[in-house]
Parts: sequence; C-alpha cells; structure tokens
Amino acid sequence: MTERCLSRRGLLKIVGVASSGIAIGRWLGPHVTMAQEPAPGKGMESFTGPGANSHWNSVGPYVTEPQKAPLILLTDRPVQLETPRHYFRSAFTPNEAFYVRWHLDAIPNAVDLKTWKLLIEGNVSKALALSLPELMQKFKPVSLAAVNQCSGNSRSRLQPRVPGGQWGNGAMGNAMWTGVRLRELLDMAGVKKGSVLVQFQGLETGPGPQGLGSHLFLKSLDLGNPVLDECVVAYLMNGEPLPILNGFPVRLVVPGYFATYWTKCLTWIRILDATDENFWMKTAYRVPDTPRGNTTPEEVKAGKVKTVPIERLPVRSFLIWPDGSSKIPAGMNVTLGGIAFSGFGRVNRVEVSDDGGINWMTAILGADHGAYSFRTWEASWTAKSPGRYSLAVRATDEKNNTQPDEPVWNPGGYLWNRIERQEIVVGNAS
Repeated sequence: MTERCLSRRGLLKIVGVASSGIAIGRWLGPHVTMAQEPAPGKGMESFTGPGANSHWNSVGPYVTEPQKAPLILLTDRPVQLETPRHYFRSAFTPNEAFYVRWHLDAIPNAVDLKTWKLLIEGNVSKALALSLPELMQKFKPVSLAAVNQCSGNSRSRLQPRVPGGQWGNGAMGNAMWTGVRLRELLDMAGVKKGSVLVQFQGLETGPGPQGLGSHLFLKSLDLGNPVLDECVVAYLMNGEPLPILNGFPVRLVVPGYFATYWTKCLTWIRILDATDENFWMKTAYRVPDTPRGNTTPEEVKAGKVKTVPIERLPVRSFLIWPDGSSKIPAGMNVTLGGIAFSGFGRVNRVEVSDDGGINWMTAILGADHGAYSFRTWEASWTAKSPGRYSLAVRATDEKNNTQPDEPVWNPGGYLWNRIERQEIVVGNAS
C-alpha cells in the first residue's frame, strides 16, 4: 500500500485503525490526512470582464490546501479551487489536482469514522445506518470512470457577464470511482409505494435559518430516472480514499450528470413521497427549457423563460497541448493532444481545424475507459509557413451530438460547450 495507490483492502485497514481510536490523520500521513486545518487564503477579486476571459484557466492566485497540489483560488468561502491546464494531459485527473467546489461556508475538516454512518431513511420499509466498513464489506464493489464537471465550468466565457464563480475551463476532472451501487442500498432499505424522489445530503452547512438554501445543500433525483441504475456511492477515487475536499468518506457519483448532484461527504439518503421544494432544486441550478439552454437577457427580464433542472453534460473537447506559450518552427511536425467527453455517451470522433473550421482532420482517439470518461486524442499537424494559427477542436459522441461553434447564454452561466480555440505562433525555422 502506498500513498499514491491505495487498494480497497488498504482502506479497510485504515478504517480498522480509525475505529480503534488511533488518529487517522497520523496513520495516513501528510498527503492523505483527513483532519488538517485548511491553509489560510485571501480571496482574489473574481474576474468580471467586461469582455470574456481569454485565458484557458480562471484568473486567480495559486494556493495549497490540505491533500492538494497548488490550485487556482476563485473563492475561499465557500471553497472554490480550479485545476490548472497541464493536469489534463492524461485521461485521469490526479486526486491532489482535482478541482474543488463547495456551496456553503462550513465544510468538514475531519470525519470521525468511529461514529459516522450513511443513513438511508424516509419513505422506506427499513431505515439503514451503514458504517464505512459495512459499505465496503457487505456489498460487491463496482468501479467506473466518470467525469465530474461543475455546472459553471467556463462561466467566464459568457457574454454578457453573469454572476457566480468565474471559472475558466478547469472546473472538471475524471476519476475511477469505486463503491456501492446506489440501487443496492435503496433495495435493501425497501422503497415504499408512492415514493417519487430520492434526496441526498452531505455534511456542509451554512449560517442561514433552517429551511433555506443557505443552511443546507440538498439535491434530489426522480426515482424513475434511469441514471439511478448507474449511480455509485464511492469510497475510493483513483484507488485512494477521497480527499476531504472532494467528499471523504463517500461521495455520490452520478455518471454523465453535472457535479451539482454529486453530493460530497454523503451522509443522508432520503426517499420522498412529495416534490422537493428546497432552494437547490426549485430555484438554483436550473436552465432554460430551450435548445442548449440558451436564452437572452431580454427574455429573462421579461419573465418569459421556463426553466428545468440542469442534468447531463454536453459534449466537449479541449486542446491541451501545445498551449501557445512558445513559438513553433515552421515546417516542424507537431503532435496536438487533448481530451474530450460527453454526458450522453462515448466520444467517437474528435476533429481539428487550422483554417477557421473550413476543413477538419480526424484525430486519433486514445483508450476507451467508459462512456462517461475523458477520452484522450492526438493529431499530427505541420504549419508550412510562419504566422498565427487558430487551432480549433470539436468532438462528436455516440448519440451524434457535435459541439457547436456558437456561444450559449443563460443567467446561471451553465452548459458552455462552444468549440475551443488555441492561438499558435509559428516562426521561421532557425
């Protein structure tokens, strides 16, 4: 067992140590401690424009938090940290570089595994309280690769500007998640007739009064939604315990859906027999019920926009290298590379253009890690003459969804998936 590659068996040993009363932080070591205080940090003023952010990442200082490499700080209350571009050169995002997004001020710095239980309650035949060892030993473990992307990823691209965390492109990550199928837990509890929703709650809280969104973060899914068959209550992330900032001890994984549903530090699963009227479902994380979730400020102001809860990730692709930071000699063959993904199924084609989208060349796809995983791609490119080139990349998934070349706008700053471009400077070969 190592810090970088911890097996399920290794986590069981850790759980056993924690249950015996030994300090879990001391057992795990500095790189995977569960109980460190967050490093103090002063929030930098968010990017506000007036134009769209032209950088790949957001604008902010690098900070180091417990169990994390230096990441880009958007805000420290709530904690929002963005992953730098260079971490997306492979299909899986390292745990220490995985972006962080919380919604409320009070987040756990430690979880006591001697007392922590996952509670399944509400309109069920038998309420359950399951410890981490029970989750790991009583149920067959399943693993799947899935992209976790913040609903507001790339929000700083939108024009006109919209409020919210001004993310660049780095509010996303891909991991191999291991845990228990949600359906198994629901079947064990016995969902009663007349139930309509399953609600999820973690350990983050806020100073607001009870019953308001500023007090608790709650999300729910329709019990008839097929995605529940794919959901996993994960206790491992890339073969290791989840970082506390990414949801230790367990996190809900909703493959293909935006991260707003991926409840961190999942502790309560409730079966509801009525609609969920809480703020985070009724008001927040909603998009116009239009193609691509697109609307205009004028329609919003006129009250003409009907909204629905945000759900699946639109197809996206990114050129990760070259990143435009250095000049490329004319006539030199260059390998272009990046990632692509979709919440609607496997990416089956990535294309690159150097002439404004008039002509496209097909890239070579990397290994297929699953329908909801990052898929790497590469393409060979040679610029025959010096000058400035704008390289564009687009992806198509198995449902034939292809990235558009038009922007999207909605007041939440969601669903951005316009074709990305990278300017490359080509000079004379010396």
